[in-house]
Amino acid sequence: MKPKQRTKLFERLRDAIPAPSSELKYNSHYELLVAVVLSAQATDISVNRATKTLFPQANTPEAMIALGVKRLKGHIKAIGLYNSKAKHIIKLSQLLIERHQSKVPASRKELEALPGVGRKTANVILNTAFGKPTIAVDTHLFRVSNRTGLAPGKDVREVEDQLMKRVPDEFKMGAHHWLILHGRYTCTARKPRCRSCTIQELCQFQEKQINPNQGE
Repeated sequence: MKPKQRTKLFERLRDAIPAPSSELKYNSHYELLVAVVLSAQATDISVNRATKTLFPQANTPEAMIALGVKRLKGHIKAIGLYNSKAKHIIKLSQLLIERHQSKVPASRKELEALPGVGRKTANVILNTAFGKPTIAVDTHLFRVSNRTGLAPGKDVREVEDQLMKRVPDEFKMGAHHWLILHGRYTCTARKPRCRSCTIQELCQFQEKQINPNQGE
């Protein structure tokens, strides 16, 4: 995909969603961190359902530690890997108190030193909480980047590196949210909605379905 096409692609996505944002529900950097840790291999819907009851009881590191692992598990047991996630959340809460005055750090190194926080989670926090031009690559971004020809790559790190090189600077802040929403609702894994896609003619997906007889 050529530079002018990439610019046009993001202009289209921006026109469709002028102010993209996370679908996770949170009211602080700490709540966002907990929600993103919970979202690994889980849907935002399931995370929001869990945090709706969790956050009124524990929305600070101190309150989370007071809640304890057992009661935390009770709130998040419908989410995959809840046992390990509960342990990670309690431990990272302890480290936030000990090392960061109960605040979520704004550096990649310090974020990735927290239990349950890898590169993707750190990228989400840096972008969403601290306004840094990072791009977290999940399954949706990986699929969209490869399908469209925007930033092909064999693994998530290669796709991330390609996106950081290819996404025009003016769109880097919103790129993560635009692409994840596009992958979630339009460029879906099965039966992508090519006919209603705003970037249809820019997309290099060889199997795109634009004929009315091909489905949606």
